[in-house]
Amino acid sequence: MNLQTIKNEILSGRAIDKNAALWLASNSNLNELLLAADEIRARVCGDKFNLCTIINVKSGKCSEDCKYCAQSAAHATGCEVYGVLPATRVLEKALANEAGGAHRFSLVASGRGLKSVSADMTRVEEIYRALASRTHLHLCASFGIADREALERLKAVGVRTFHHNLETSRRFYPQICTTHSYEERINTIKTAQEVGLDVCSGGIFGLGESMEDRVDMAFELSNLNIKSVPINLLTPIPGTPLEDAAPLSREEILRSMAIYRFILPRAYLRFAGGRKNLGDDTVTALKGGINSALTGDFLTTAGDGIEADKTLVASCGYDISKGND
Repeated sequence: MNLQTIKNEILSGRAIDKNAALWLASNSNLNELLLAADEIRARVCGDKFNLCTIINVKSGKCSEDCKYCAQSAAHATGCEVYGVLPATRVLEKALANEAGGAHRFSLVASGRGLKSVSADMTRVEEIYRALASRTHLHLCASFGIADREALERLKAVGVRTFHHNLETSRRFYPQICTTHSYEERINTIKTAQEVGLDVCSGGIFGLGESMEDRVDMAFELSNLNIKSVPINLLTPIPGTPLEDAAPLSREEILRSMAIYRFILPRAYLRFAGGRKNLGDDTVTALKGGINSALTGDFLTTAGDGIEADKTLVASCGYDISKGND
């Protein structure tokens, strides 16, 4: 087994298996791995790059106990708490992001999930109707474990993509959350696909998982035919159980991202929260398989501005004018 053979298998249209992925994790030269991942990205996906933005439309008091999350009511983080924002405020943010060059815009809400029979559902529909009529953005939604009717109603008001992260592997997930199951997340993804929504799903590196856990999550995403995969790097939040989590080394982050390109050659691998953990190696990641990004501020942490990200992405040879598909 060697790197070039594995790369060429992927470029010929065949899928990598878990043994090969773990071999890459343990045996490949990092620089050669990154170059190969970028070659796969260029050959399979081309140079298009899209930028996604979000708004935290409802914050805090979440009933779930995810160990990384500032918004869980189980953790004392001092997180801001508010209900669903007014449509006018959300529209203002979306228009500004679109003018800045973003391709996608997502509402993200705290809480277990979105129920079709709820006041939140009615408010959310109002917001999406305004967004659909006033912008040309690819509209996304991130509302946790949504029921079928809620997903159908989101699609009817203009949502194209439903975001629902797996977060980590099936094996490791019970170490991260106990208030709902991994299978509930899988079922939400499958239901969203069944009603005609695209799905964006990825996870967080640095929760205490192993490289094998990351690989297993990537294969789960591949089996679900996910084409947009956000990769977050844990930002430890004071007051959460993971506030003292040791950061991953830059090499392990870069190696993990590159292996995701081998496992998910056709996906938008989306650089998301925690990018600052990589420092100067952000450019290295953008030349090692990444071809999309979450830009602007994140849920409870600050991000880089859209203009700065556009400049950075262009400097790496990408064309963001092709990203709005």
